[in-house]
Amino acid sequence: MKKISLPTYIDLAIVGAGPQALTLVTHLLQKRAKFRNRFLVFDPSGTWLSRWRHQFAAQKIPHLRSPAVHHPDPNPYALRAFAENRPHELFPPYDLPGTQLFEDFCGEVIRRWQLENCIYPEKVVEILPHKHRFQLILAAGESIIARRVILATGKGIPQFPEWVNRIPSPYPSERLCHSSQIDLRSLHLAGEKILIIGGGLTSGHLAMGAIAQNANVFLMARRTWQEKLFDADPGWLGPKYLKGFAAESNWYRRWELIQQARNGGSMTPAMMLQLRRLSREGKITLKERCEIVGAIWQDSHWLVKCANGDVYECDRIWLATGTKFDCQQNPLLEDMLAAYPTEIVNGLPVLDEYLRLPGSEFFLMGALAALQVGPVARNLSGGRMASDRIVRTLTKASIALSS
Repeated sequence: MKKISLPTYIDLAIVGAGPQALTLVTHLLQKRAKFRNRFLVFDPSGTWLSRWRHQFAAQKIPHLRSPAVHHPDPNPYALRAFAENRPHELFPPYDLPGTQLFEDFCGEVIRRWQLENCIYPEKVVEILPHKHRFQLILAAGESIIARRVILATGKGIPQFPEWVNRIPSPYPSERLCHSSQIDLRSLHLAGEKILIIGGGLTSGHLAMGAIAQNANVFLMARRTWQEKLFDADPGWLGPKYLKGFAAESNWYRRWELIQQARNGGSMTPAMMLQLRRLSREGKITLKERCEIVGAIWQDSHWLVKCANGDVYECDRIWLATGTKFDCQQNPLLEDMLAAYPTEIVNGLPVLDEYLRLPGSEFFLMGALAALQVGPVARNLSGGRMASDRIVRTLTKASIALSS
């Protein structure tokens, strides 16, 4: 892939090349083909979906949680058509695409929309407001002025339980990891005792990966296992719940609705079925309603203490404890929030209905747009919902703020 040269000015800069950015670009080109030479995507990998691919491969995730209609192409049925000769790669109960199928389909989308060469392979390290324009500073020291910017980087901040900060003595860092740091492909776990903490689907995938390597797995959650097909009820994909959400004028109440809809981590019924079967076979111990109060590293292993007084011994601790999203901790938003004062509700910015920081042409996609898009903002379906709003603004002069 040839590296494109960096212009001094671009109409639209898109920061991030994940599934949401890809969704936005295909929807934009479908509406206005002439936009093709007016945008540039920035991602240090230089390729589409590189972090997504890494995460799925690192955790050996066999298929997506979203049904086949959710993907980056504007035609909802395009993935089903693509899978016509690969029906065994659509998993029940709702045709959930296999990881390889989804990746191959996205490759086809990128080719079909001719998007191979629109990514500039550099990390954006700073964005500065610049006379109703934006200056993007890149890691290598280059910079570019953009009329409009879309921030589509999905990475959250890993959440660590507070007892982790109280671990008294030093310990080998690879022996206590957040799920986002784990790559099953590079580990040799046979015979090890691994404690995985968390009640979400990630903990299930990590458990399956460790068991496949003949590790002894202990899966622990603070509450009872929650079984759900999806992150949030499908009613959040349409007017059933979104109508009431949009009518809610109190942003704090909206934040509460998002928390209730996602309700922490959950397992799919299929994953829970597998874990219970493995539990009966003695390959995994499932422990719910167990709160950890402390851990110490002693004689080359962990001693972990629970609130009820039980103590467990293990070789590794994996924290599948999720990520949080806070615009005030995002370095790319520091100068933006200073230039465009924005109300912030528990880390989420109050954007206008087109997902802009108020009074600006600076757009947000993904989890940080949740107060407008709703609980599925970070999912593939949320990417489509955000794209609908943003594309309308980019293609309608009457909505734009800058000429």
